[in-house]
Amino acid sequence: MKKSIFLFITVCTTALIYVSCTSGTDEIVQTDTTALGASVAIDATTEMDIKTGLFVTAPSNPTKKTSDAGPEACSTITVAKPNGTEYPKVFTVDYGTTGCESNQLTRKGKLKITLDGPVTTTGSKMTIERIDYSINEIKLEGTIEYTNTTTVASIPQWTRKVTNGKFTDPKGNVYLNSGTLTVKQTAGVDTPYVLEDNIYEMPEGTHTVTTANGGSLTLTVKQTLVKKYSCEFISQGQLKVVGGVLNGFVDYGNNACDRNYTYVQENGVGYNLSL
Repeated sequence: MKKSIFLFITVCTTALIYVSCTSGTDEIVQTDTTALGASVAIDATTEMDIKTGLFVTAPSNPTKKTSDAGPEACSTITVAKPNGTEYPKVFTVDYGTTGCESNQLTRKGKLKITLDGPVTTTGSKMTIERIDYSINEIKLEGTIEYTNTTTVASIPQWTRKVTNGKFTDPKGNVYLNSGTLTVKQTAGVDTPYVLEDNIYEMPEGTHTVTTANGGSLTLTVKQTLVKKYSCEFISQGQLKVVGGVLNGFVDYGNNACDRNYTYVQENGVGYNLSL
């Protein structure tokens, strides 16, 4: 049977994403499946912003070097205690209006990161707000809430919630998004001053992406996702994808730290993609 390539317009046009399909010159079906590429990019940028939040709010480490700071090294970071008490504590990470580049990613604008208590304490919440903020000319809006829900001290756990998410690509295409994931730390617990050895797993959760014309895509964790602090990208796991002509899953691969992933449609046809 003749296969079809889903033309992910976002995948082809944004600064973060491109697509390389293995099926040659098959028929191209132009539909709202662009939301798949946007969805994967939304997840990636959310994880990048959480990584920034964890870095700037981490306990002071005398061994931490400037080179460890990644994108934070070229930003201006300020800290405020609006009530005059230890918490809440508000961090502002300012990348400037012209942007600051690290690892081929250019960030502009600000991240406002509010802690109502230590992120490692059960019940505490880290809130990340995006202010005139973009990554590689992709404008990102909305709020990320990262709430500690730990019940077993040896397995720290958080709920990652995105509300009022809005992703606008360089051509002006808009994707609204929201969702909640469970995050568990499975490595690095015994080294609180060292973030590089942290590994996080996301065993459950769902998020939705809605296009400007009302099309909707729902992505649900099918196989536990793995995210290493030392890597910008999810490196393993699967997301079930349902919406429009799509009924399949995203596969992030074999735990390698790279930009690659695969989309597999219900008929078994797979497409190699990359952030």
